[in-house]
Amino acid sequence: MHFDRLSKKTNEYKELKEKPYWHGPATQESIKPQEPNSLNNSTFNDDGRGRVAIFIDGLSLFQTALQFGIEIDYIKLLCSLTKTSRLLRAFFYTSIDTGNERQQGFLLWMRRNGYRVVTKDMSVVVDNYKKPNLNVEIAVDMITLAPYYDTAILVSGDGDLSYAVNAVSSMGARVEVIGLQTMTSDYLIDVVDEFIDFESIKKHLKKNP
Repeated sequence: MHFDRLSKKTNEYKELKEKPYWHGPATQESIKPQEPNSLNNSTFNDDGRGRVAIFIDGLSLFQTALQFGIEIDYIKLLCSLTKTSRLLRAFFYTSIDTGNERQQGFLLWMRRNGYRVVTKDMSVVVDNYKKPNLNVEIAVDMITLAPYYDTAILVSGDGDLSYAVNAVSSMGARVEVIGLQTMTSDYLIDVVDEFIDFESIKKHLKKNP
């Protein structure tokens, strides 16, 4: 029943409150740190960021990478977004095709390498000819977790998330948005504390040949 899922999520957040310095899932220990000088010129600034929570719109990130013709290295991405800050959680939101074994393997890899994967079945929206949208899931997680992080890092360009960003900001959290300038809503850029153009950091995130 839905009550069981709600109870499970409530207990999960209760645990976060009781253990505010939790560093994330144990699988993150397998993530290899970057070379000392590889990210020195990154746009990210760790000063005053505190605990960070990462919210990645998978479709938005995929479209951005496609625009530049690169493949994302998701280990580099997580390390670049976190840097020396304390990571609370890293969410990755995406639609799924249950019959796509390659995608299932990719999402399993993501779960085992530091990401909390949130999915929506594509068949739910295919009849309406709409693109799968996980903005509600992103907004709910951003607001629900806001008491437990100091900085939210949102990888998305969707202006529909600006209301959630405002809500999180009013609770005292700092919000950074990463996206492609030409694909990011002005409404979203106007309400965040910092906007980082994907083009300025793409070299740190692309997978090596």
